[in-house]
Amino acid sequence: MIFSSIVFLFYFLPLAAAAYFLAPRTLKNAVLLVGSLVFYAWGEPKYVGLMLLTVVFGYGFGRLIEKNRDNKRGRSYCIASVMVSLSFLLFFKYTDFLIENINVLCQRKLPLLELALPIGISFYTFQIISYTMDVYRGEAAQKRLLDLAAYIVMFPQLIAGPIVRYAQIQAELSKRTHSFTLAASGIRRFVFGLSKKLLLADPLGELCRLFLESGEKSVLFCWLYAIAVSLQLYFDFSGYSDMAIGLGRVFGFHFAENFRYPMMADSITDFWRRWHISLGQWFRDYVYIPLGGSRRGKARQIFNLLLVWSLTGLWHGAAWNFVVWGLFFALLLTAEKLWLKEWLKRHRILSHLYVLFFILVSFVIFNGTSLSQAFAQLGGLFGVGGLPLVSREAVYYLRSFGVILLLAAFGATPAPGALIAVLTRGSKSQKLVHLAEPLVLLALLLLGTAVLADGSFQPFLYFRF
Repeated sequence: MIFSSIVFLFYFLPLAAAAYFLAPRTLKNAVLLVGSLVFYAWGEPKYVGLMLLTVVFGYGFGRLIEKNRDNKRGRSYCIASVMVSLSFLLFFKYTDFLIENINVLCQRKLPLLELALPIGISFYTFQIISYTMDVYRGEAAQKRLLDLAAYIVMFPQLIAGPIVRYAQIQAELSKRTHSFTLAASGIRRFVFGLSKKLLLADPLGELCRLFLESGEKSVLFCWLYAIAVSLQLYFDFSGYSDMAIGLGRVFGFHFAENFRYPMMADSITDFWRRWHISLGQWFRDYVYIPLGGSRRGKARQIFNLLLVWSLTGLWHGAAWNFVVWGLFFALLLTAEKLWLKEWLKRHRILSHLYVLFFILVSFVIFNGTSLSQAFAQLGGLFGVGGLPLVSREAVYYLRSFGVILLLAAFGATPAPGALIAVLTRGSKSQKLVHLAEPLVLLALLLLGTAVLADGSFQPFLYFRF
């Protein structure tokens, strides 16, 4: 089941919310857990057992680590918990990738297992690892298996994040408040996220599809594709994060922000403080810093960056273009730390242009189905292969999607929020905006429903990770 579906919006969510709010406080986590299992099983019932098994392992290792934190066994249990969690992820996500590369390197013809990737396994695996590692570092282990399961399986953030750490919502698992104001803010955030997905990301995805299927490529068309795919990824994933954060508020949880206008960054370092924040912080706290971070000299820092970003790329998918994508960012981040930091601070306009250029390049690599396709598309940005500068097809699609591209570019900046702030300065204006807001939200919901009923929506991109 996905958020952007008729079944979720008009059947599952109302029933789940009704059951949750009617349940007594002591049973709310149980209701949330059951609802989350139904949500997950709706689209992928065969992997519910796998997910619950990882939860049981996480719970058991957490209790063992806490009891043995002051001796060597605690460390051994922590390592074992990480290895067990990663084993499920590695088996389902990377086995065929490994076999393919063995076949190429050793000229073998080993059959692929063709395993289906359990939805959300990258996210809930990282949550379990962060939980057991935090317990090893001194956090209290969860005594109730049901509460830990409710945290890991919670449907708002189960299948595409953000990566919610146990410590962030530990207190709310046992005691949280609900209010009309909090639920209203959650609904508002959810509707805006749904609109980002259906009204911006999906039309941009259609432009990307038309480019990939076109036989009339041009430099202009390649740049349109690069812009469209970058904005599509942003609105698709930030839209999902908005929906997850909004649903969390409805059920009394406060999830951390996952995006802060990344297209406004003035360096690649700044970009990764704004894009998929929960993932960047996870790799920083559980991989980069334990490896030594920047504390052991420049050479070790560069090695740590290369390793962390190779893993970040692989986390996104079992393909070499994701590894190259990660290494691409590692090289840019290394260059900034060693040479570019002061220059970027002195040249603000050029720094923004520099970030936007390399972000467009990076997401062309990211979205390629293979390295050869990605490099061919990158070459097209600069006319490699004798591509014409302009084609009739590119001009046609520029006119057709120009408004969507402009709206998306505008929406990727803080300008909409600043405009609303200007409109609500006076008391009368505030009253008008507050009166108009429910109507706007209803209109967006109806428009999104119309898109869903038409059957023109696309699955979330991050489901494949």
